[in-house]
Amino acid sequence: MSNHKHLVAIFGGAVSGAEAAHQFTQRNIPCVVFDQNTLPYGKIEDGLPKWHNKLRDKEEGRINEKLSHELVRFVPHIRLGREVSFEDLVSWGFSAVILAIGAWRDRPLPIEGINDYVDKGLIYQNSYIYWFNHFHEPTYTEPQFEALDNSIVVGGGLASLDVLKVLMILTVQRALKEKGHEFNMFELDRSIAKVLDGLGYTLEDLGLKGATLYYRRRIKDMPLSPTQADTPEKMAKVKMVQEKILNNYQKKYLFNVKPLHTPVDKIVENGRLVGLVFQQTELVDGRLKAIEGSETPVRASQIISSIGSIPEMIEGIPASGQVFNINQENGCQLEGYDNVFAVGNTVTGRGNIKESMKHSQIVTQEWIGTHFNDEPDAAVYEDAFETRALDTAEVVEGIAEKVAQSAPLSEDKLQELNERVSELQKLSGYKGDFMAWVEEHLPVRLEDMLGH
Repeated sequence: MSNHKHLVAIFGGAVSGAEAAHQFTQRNIPCVVFDQNTLPYGKIEDGLPKWHNKLRDKEEGRINEKLSHELVRFVPHIRLGREVSFEDLVSWGFSAVILAIGAWRDRPLPIEGINDYVDKGLIYQNSYIYWFNHFHEPTYTEPQFEALDNSIVVGGGLASLDVLKVLMILTVQRALKEKGHEFNMFELDRSIAKVLDGLGYTLEDLGLKGATLYYRRRIKDMPLSPTQADTPEKMAKVKMVQEKILNNYQKKYLFNVKPLHTPVDKIVENGRLVGLVFQQTELVDGRLKAIEGSETPVRASQIISSIGSIPEMIEGIPASGQVFNINQENGCQLEGYDNVFAVGNTVTGRGNIKESMKHSQIVTQEWIGTHFNDEPDAAVYEDAFETRALDTAEVVEGIAEKVAQSAPLSEDKLQELNERVSELQKLSGYKGDFMAWVEEHLPVRLEDMLGH
């Protein structure tokens, strides 16, 4: 039975949005995928550090396959809440609207007035990794940042380790170049420690102090393992794994870690943030407790906050705090709207790619043995991409069945919607051939520049 009497709008074309489109097209339901960027890859392109080039290409290939389906129309450069308001969108009359816009907004560092110093000593993780992934491109015109020695990273998850790796790779690379040694990012990504050992250097020999991670809980509490812990035995294994992951990262990349420290105040000089005041914490009966009188000022060359990501709040979308209001028992339906649904990080409010692991069946010890000496973070990321697609498929299956059984759109409404989509495609410069658009706009790859 043909379902071409329906048309679904999907906002966001990355892992969740592409999987949503796939679920609809498998049921012969046409859809339109809108994305705020030129290409629909989201954090695979802009948040997954560029040393993961093989994983990036693999995941983007999956998205390409889903979005190049004949029943998908792609519209780039359309940001919900900017080019299209939410109120206008729901009035257009699509059979269903799927919000898969992800979580791109950094969770604010909880210190009063701290955001007055953004780009004045304070940087947020999403902006920093975006810069790192793209600054090598000849056409890059976005804000420029630096990798400074003696930087502080506030956080504790996998995204924090990405930031630490960026800082250590770039500062060591620069210091080695000053001594006449050229090493590219991919070589240093394998192990900074091995590179320095081979040259007979230490960080001190290079004049470096290294970056430092400040984490409010214990090392064993860091959310680094991909394994679900639903029993005390699994929890004990997870905590062991998390300590081992961080220990191996430190051995390879030579950064410093200060657990059980939480930021409570800022240090400002001449209009710039030059450090933070940290208070020590302790776990008492499973609860984190601040230790009175333990405040310590710590100066740094820059502060990078990596404490999580949240969805962008969009006017008209009902929300509470930092997440949209949804009914998860009814296919993640947006509160107050029968045919608007949210999927992926738009629902969870978690922008760290790792954090939706419901379907993961990896056994802790097997994961360590298989992946630990190769690319443990790549294994976590790849599992997370697959998990997110599975989560989205599970939700969208029910939505697609509901759409298929709903009253068809009239011929006039379908024509109106398709004309509106064509106008938006024309506005964005998109000519209708998805893979031709990808090939024309794919960014310059660092590995190509280096001959990899």
